[in-house]
Amino acid sequence: METLNHKLNAYFETWMGPRDKRVQGMLLLDNYLPTFALTVMYLLIVWLGPKYMKHRQPYSCRGLMVLYNLGVTCLSFYMCYELATTAWYGGYNFYCQNTDSAPEADKKIISVLWWYYFSKLIEFIDTFFFILRKNNHQITFLHVYHHASMLNIWWFVMNWIPCGHSYFGASLNSFVHVVMYSYYGLAAIPALRPYLWWKRYITQLQLIQFCLTVTQTALAVVWPCGFPMRWLYFQISYMFSFIVLFSNFYVQTYKKRIDSQKKERQNGSSASVNGHANGTASMERTAPRKLRVD
Repeated sequence: METLNHKLNAYFETWMGPRDKRVQGMLLLDNYLPTFALTVMYLLIVWLGPKYMKHRQPYSCRGLMVLYNLGVTCLSFYMCYELATTAWYGGYNFYCQNTDSAPEADKKIISVLWWYYFSKLIEFIDTFFFILRKNNHQITFLHVYHHASMLNIWWFVMNWIPCGHSYFGASLNSFVHVVMYSYYGLAAIPALRPYLWWKRYITQLQLIQFCLTVTQTALAVVWPCGFPMRWLYFQISYMFSFIVLFSNFYVQTYKKRIDSQKKERQNGSSASVNGHANGTASMERTAPRKLRVD
């Protein structure tokens, strides 16, 4: 195993250059195999979990979901706040920031970004809840691709570019997760669901996040500062994959729902007009439908 780890590390360094020594000794970062093994385990659970639950009753998991979502919300808020304030007070350049030009700020950014990397492992639990609750329709290609790829990509980020320009996307994503996980935590409490109005805006916020990340990454291409170009191009490509997938999800989920609601409203209006013409009995039949749509 040690030999395999050594060979992998040597291969990666031949391909991408020397690793950043500031992250040596940090949990899970010295070797790639643990991150890869955890991802394989995740994919196996995604594949086998629904089969295991097929003939079993779904679990509620309500209490665990409230605690889990609250915990991830707090962690996301911490990461967003620390990354934003450290970059601001540490003199980070918004247009382009190299990984070795602000020692004190870089040290703090590295520490917070390790938590960001580790949070991608914690977020595997999202999928496990779907499996236990038999919400298999939510285990989409987008969902699995997002969770599996982020953990692995951030292992490489932490080993080669663990600070500098890497902070921005993580800051935005942490902010989005504050909004998203707070929603899901509150939604796990049935009495609060009627008051939660911002679910559809979460995807819009995610798309804005991806576009802003592409823009800020492109600035470092236009005004380079020594941050590795290959990472910038990869970041832009990866964000475009999310823009495409999340845009498709948004259209499929919300546009069709809106079109369906418009048709129902039109049908309800027609039924109400017919009911008025045909008498009181028809009005009584159509009224409940109109109330449900409103």
